[in-house]
Amino acid sequence: MKAIDLSLTISESIPSFPGSPTPQFIDWSDIKKDGYNLELLFLSSHTGTHLDAPYHFVKNGLKINQIPLERLIGRGILVKLKKSNNTPITKSDITTFEKNNGKIPNHSSIFFYTEWQKNLKKQNYFTENPGLDKSSAKYLVSKKINLVGIDSPSIDLGKDESFSVHHIFSKNNILIVENLANLNKINSKEFTFTILPLKLKDATGSPVRAVAS
Repeated sequence: MKAIDLSLTISESIPSFPGSPTPQFIDWSDIKKDGYNLELLFLSSHTGTHLDAPYHFVKNGLKINQIPLERLIGRGILVKLKKSNNTPITKSDITTFEKNNGKIPNHSSIFFYTEWQKNLKKQNYFTENPGLDKSSAKYLVSKKINLVGIDSPSIDLGKDESFSVHHIFSKNNILIVENLANLNKINSKEFTFTILPLKLKDATGSPVRAVAS
């Protein structure tokens, strides 16, 4: 399969999670004056397509620079479930997928395509997004899942202000990738993924370049 870019482009116009800063690209040097171009970046570590380290919600959880590379490169399972505003991905959704496609092995990496990414520029993108419910999260925990990715801005439902699923996954050392793009371009149920965050010391997360191949 041809390499597919699963990452959003970060710019000053990319929508940001409510309460988070808007990215800023600040011109610092230019060729005419300094002999080279250079810009400064100001942005949240959870901007655009990004990886949440367990430390994001767990005091002693893994930090972004402590995550082993082997957890970020591997085989992924793609689950396509069209979901609308504030509609949860349930345990039943996952077990139905398994009935039709075979059991999801323990320690797998799972990616959910809900079609929500098409709403990126809409006002309800961050407030009404689909996400997993507690039943599906606990079911994936029972399978000792490595990583869960989704094409919405949060693994939690937009209306879940307590971040229930973040807490469940983080305390069980499950990695979270949010704001994935172009999952619709993957035509197979399994694919090879590469998700590379910046190696930021002691950070809770990082924007990533995510690729399917």
